Amino acid sequence: MPSAWSRRTFVRAAAAASLAAAVCGTATRPGFAAETAAMSTEFGELRAKWRELILGTAFNPAAEPFRKLLADLGTSARTHLGTMAPTAGSLWPDLVWADPDPDTDAESYEYSARIVTSYNRLNTMAQAYCQPGTGLTGSTEVRDAVIAGLDHLNSEVYNDRTARYGNWWSWQIGAAQSLMDTCVLLHDHLTPTQTDSYCRAVDHFVPDSVFDSYTGTSTGANRVDLCRSVILRGIVGENPDKVALATRALAPVFPYVTSGDGFYADGSFIQHRNVPYIGGYGAVLHDGVGRLMALLRGSSWEVGGAQSFLDTIDRAIAPFIYNGLMMDNVSARGISRVGTSDHSRAHGLMATILLVGQGATAEENARWRAMVKGWLRRDYYHPALSDPGLGLARTSLLQTLQDDDSVKAAPEPVEHRLFHNMARATHRRPGWAASVSMAAKNIAHYEFGNGENARGYHTGAGWLSWWGDDFGLEHYADEFWPTVDPYRLPGITASRKPLPDGAGGNWGQPCPDATWVGGTTDGRFGATGQHLKGLMSTMSAHKSWFWLEDSVVCLGAGISSSDGFTVETTIDNRNLGAKGAPALTVDGTVQPSVQGWTAGFEDARWAHIAGQAGYVFPGGAGLRAVREERTGAWRDINTNGTTAPVTRRYLTLFTDHGTDPTDASYAYVLLPGAGADATARRAADKGWLRILANDREQQGIRVPGLGFTAVNFWAPGTVGPVTASAPASVLIRENRDGTATVVVSDPARQAATLEVVWNRTVSAVLSKPPTVTSARTGSALRLAFGDLTGQAGAPQKVTVRLT
Repeated sequence: MPSAWSRRTFVRAAAAASLAAAVCGTATRPGFAAETAAMSTEFGELRAKWRELILGTAFNPAAEPFRKLLADLGTSARTHLGTMAPTAGSLWPDLVWADPDPDTDAESYEYSARIVTSYNRLNTMAQAYCQPGTGLTGSTEVRDAVIAGLDHLNSEVYNDRTARYGNWWSWQIGAAQSLMDTCVLLHDHLTPTQTDSYCRAVDHFVPDSVFDSYTGTSTGANRVDLCRSVILRGIVGENPDKVALATRALAPVFPYVTSGDGFYADGSFIQHRNVPYIGGYGAVLHDGVGRLMALLRGSSWEVGGAQSFLDTIDRAIAPFIYNGLMMDNVSARGISRVGTSDHSRAHGLMATILLVGQGATAEENARWRAMVKGWLRRDYYHPALSDPGLGLARTSLLQTLQDDDSVKAAPEPVEHRLFHNMARATHRRPGWAASVSMAAKNIAHYEFGNGENARGYHTGAGWLSWWGDDFGLEHYADEFWPTVDPYRLPGITASRKPLPDGAGGNWGQPCPDATWVGGTTDGRFGATGQHLKGLMSTMSAHKSWFWLEDSVVCLGAGISSSDGFTVETTIDNRNLGAKGAPALTVDGTVQPSVQGWTAGFEDARWAHIAGQAGYVFPGGAGLRAVREERTGAWRDINTNGTTAPVTRRYLTLFTDHGTDPTDASYAYVLLPGAGADATARRAADKGWLRILANDREQQGIRVPGLGFTAVNFWAPGTVGPVTASAPASVLIRENRDGTATVVVSDPARQAATLEVVWNRTVSAVLSKPPTVTSARTGSALRLAFGDLTGQAGAPQKVTVRLT
């Protein structure tokens, strides 16, 4: 019996001869053959370019980390080769795709996912065949096994005769992309008949009609992925119409949106209607667009009109990456996936930024390279270049940057960013960074779907995450999500009412009936507020955060509930790792460090966790502290997770508001990285902070030394020197040069008119936005704003000269 390779050689040669004869017989138009040859040449060049984007370039396979990455690739491919056993309904025994009851339930989702995994294994084998140093480089056994696998999948399930079942994504994106990538890698070893069959399958599952409207599953990152499926299908099958169609279909991705999925002008990114997703689908979108721009640059189908996309590097991506990690509060259900972390989610984006930069201006590219190099250098916990999941292509981009001595690492910026369209804020200061995660009428409490993120229900309840530049980078990466008490996330206020896994339902994405969520900022300081309504609970609260130079002032008021359960505010909940036991000091007394210890303090003035942070309680607070070891498994929060138990230690500081509280409140100051002595001094300095209001109608503070005054008006009223005629967020900062900035927003998006009065002598208004209809100076500043409902809660900044 002739070998499979001999049969393929014969079929390909025969098909090529037939094609040549057909062309010679029909190419009567002058120049037709030349045009056809030129087009074929361009497709060949595009395949070569995509091959480089898959495999990477300019790396030394004998040098680390590439030697190990290549060896690991070979080991994985060898395992797949050894266990591959084609039979009806599967290519590997553990990946049966034949669904006995095909529909769209969870079981069918799993069956369709196995098709994608099968293609991914073949792609791994193909990469091991193409890459140097894998031990399988150029192996005809591997090559023939991959092609046999492609044929088996095409014959059995992924063809133009099969009706899809399970998850649409598996058919239109997952399988299509992996198949086309493998076709690029082995293109010269496939017959025209095979290529045509594989392309017809993609045409069947990803028809041109997926681009008819920018709705449903064809928006944002999904639209980019669909475009990639079709563009690669066009390049593999040498169909210029497919490439042109899919390239045009990218256009709706680039403009900023004002509702629904996509990027917003403030840097927000939404996917799945109401989920902040920069660390998930946003990363996928960036990777997809970045690769396609690199692929098509200089070709007949170069991507144009993408400057707004390039701008999202600074507006949307960079604000959520800190020292090599991607903040978890924009990664939705991705936080529950075993084997990934906030660091690994950042690594791919860092490489994508370098790729995208190749098509940006020289200034942008230089700035982004310096920024990425800073992240590379400062990530002490999980450096990108030691990430085995990053892949060779991305690793080679980052390694090249690391080795480029002409690029100097940029420090983290000092800034405050408000993302009013997705209820997030970030704050960066020398030595630390923080971010708050909120839920609103248009932003989900959390995302549960595909059995993922079963206990993330309070991640939108005012979760305050923070990190130091040389400590804390491991906090969320070190087995946090399967082990943490989900009712005690840092900063949240929550009822202890037990919630079922996946509360709100599969893809329910429950949103609270709360409109006043957002705040204001001058770019350096910030005021943020959340009218919090609990998930499946009667608990409600008004929470505010005031972001300063070395601290965050946290206020809570109007905390009420009638569920019959205790309500708590978690001041902090530090992941201490497997064996950590840092000292806890309360009011100057070091507390026991034994596990299982718990204590209550009736009138605590300050607390300090060694090597972490200080906490000041203006006016005193009822404080409870707990040291505990918590054990969980990734399977507890994700049906695809491992069942192996993991244990981590936690030190939790919280306030118990009691069962069914009425108008309870709290006030504390978070000092990231502060020492015990500095925390004690801040607690003793009675003039540093003035709490102007902390109730269900207003919350506000003044810090005289910073010239800072800010008030969140939940209702009209006067607080200290500031009056607002309607709910609003107001921030005032007096500068040393005799000027001041007054920044106002309408987080509830309901102010048809608004007047803000600052009882301070002002001589002149230096600048104001068009929304200000009247500005009067003198013994007080009176600002009249027109209809702010269309501003989506965006800050309106006025600059004045003081007398």
